[in-house]
Amino acid sequence: MRDASPSLGVDPGSWLDWLAKGWRAPVLSALIVLFSALPALVFLSPLDRDESRFAQATAQMLETHDFVNIRYQSEPRDKKPVGIHWLQAASVSAVSSVEKREIWAYRIPSLLGAMLAAAACAWGASAFFGPRGGLFAGVALACGLLLSSEAFIAKTDAVLCGGTVLMMAALGRLYHSATSQEPLRLREKGLFWGGLALTLLIKGPVGLMVAALALIALAIADRRFGWMAKLGWGWGLLSVAAVVGPWALAITVSTDGQFWTGAVGGDLAPKLRGAHESHGAPPGLHLLLSPILLFPATALLPVALVTGWLRRTEVGVRFALAWLIPSWLVFEALPTKLVHYPLPLYGAMAFLMGAALASPQSLAWNRWTRGVGAVLSVVVGVALAVTAALLTPRYGGGGSAFVWLTGLFAVSAGIAAAAALYRPAPTRLAAVALGLGVAAHISLSGGLAPALRNLWVSKNAANLLASRNLNPSNGVTPGPVAVVGYAEPSLVFLLGTDTELDSVDDAADAVAAGEPALVDSRQDAEFKAALRGAETSATLVGETRGTDYSTGKPVDLLLYRSNAPPPREPSDEDPEPKTGDRPAS
Repeated sequence: MRDASPSLGVDPGSWLDWLAKGWRAPVLSALIVLFSALPALVFLSPLDRDESRFAQATAQMLETHDFVNIRYQSEPRDKKPVGIHWLQAASVSAVSSVEKREIWAYRIPSLLGAMLAAAACAWGASAFFGPRGGLFAGVALACGLLLSSEAFIAKTDAVLCGGTVLMMAALGRLYHSATSQEPLRLREKGLFWGGLALTLLIKGPVGLMVAALALIALAIADRRFGWMAKLGWGWGLLSVAAVVGPWALAITVSTDGQFWTGAVGGDLAPKLRGAHESHGAPPGLHLLLSPILLFPATALLPVALVTGWLRRTEVGVRFALAWLIPSWLVFEALPTKLVHYPLPLYGAMAFLMGAALASPQSLAWNRWTRGVGAVLSVVVGVALAVTAALLTPRYGGGGSAFVWLTGLFAVSAGIAAAAALYRPAPTRLAAVALGLGVAAHISLSGGLAPALRNLWVSKNAANLLASRNLNPSNGVTPGPVAVVGYAEPSLVFLLGTDTELDSVDDAADAVAAGEPALVDSRQDAEFKAALRGAETSATLVGETRGTDYSTGKPVDLLLYRSNAPPPREPSDEDPEPKTGDRPAS
């Protein structure tokens, strides 16, 4: 029986239709991602561990001009394909330089990938649900906490999402044309294969899995697959091979096949067998986290899921379900779980949200979907506010104003989204809720997080070295910096590739050569003993404390300046060494 709760409509007027028309919806969706992610992209310090590992590997490509092999310091990094490093290298070369070590320059490809995902989502959904449905879908994805967070982190996931959503949006339009007995357009075919090539070059088989499972699901649901033969398999696969093949061949030859052994046997296979790197969780974790990661569109999650069930025979809804369900089950079944794994599927959920909002009189809008959506929205908003309030006492800093702003915006967004569910014409209030949610994210990631000084141990250590004129990049102090007891990649990225992550004995030898040393206070006594053994000395010139959030442990780094005289540069007047002479050890 039809629920008697107020019918959900859309505000009359031309403004919404104007925004939804043509390319305005994709552009608006992309701009929302830009606005949401840009403050954190600029102000947030390099993150541990994945971001700094990716950025450091890219920096080494620029330093060595080896754009085939991927290395982190002296170690091969045989985990992911090269695509993200090429994009980051192009970005750094265009707007910065490798010497400056500006992390924001390495983050630009992620920002562009997230913007692409939001724009492609709006474009793809509009084919099924009309201009307004496309606008709603693109904005819902753009505002989501997970996408707008990955947009300012210099690693693969935002770009993978952009490539996957582009690929699936193009496939959706091809599917719509096939079901409407229309010819399949070359543009959509090209974008489908281009998106697939991008995902392969960024993160290997993930995008391929999503597309393949969706096609299989559609073939089973429709009991027909003739249209799939018209996707341009011949030239499409050749195009993908032309994009991916040269590097795949080059890395195979360069590493004698060891890259694939490491990528498959050392990275992918352990994630399939068990909880890799302590990231295990039972099935259902991704579903449990989705209300948080979709915020502020959380209120629409129940009605979107019910829409998927009640309208599963509709072409657009069926396509969204084929995109979402099979791959989601795979991610839930994997023993290894990280919160960003299902991000390429969030576009499908946004499709369902757009479908629900574009048909406000649907049976999916009932007291249960409204009630559950309202509760989830308020609970997540309050949870974000509480989280912000707990960060400053634990990690320190001067971000108290941002604590209040984050809490105010998050709670207000949750309440406004919940209230919009019960309004006959909720579009304006929903827009306010989404705007407040974006403001909460900006305040949290771009304001509060950078102000938590105790979190940024590596940045503080780099600043300490600079303030004491001991950073080797100044051209005065011999380098590199020897580091004992703290090995986070962010410090390597900030101080340079040659940074030595040493034992106490190696650090003592480095000090004897005139180099500065950063020593964890827990190993300070051993370091001093090693200095005596090396018959050298150093002066304590500074200290920085904080929390290594990767391990949850406190860190206390002591900065030592060598008392050894700096090495003398050879001059033209130095005598030629005799045969058999060697430098003193």
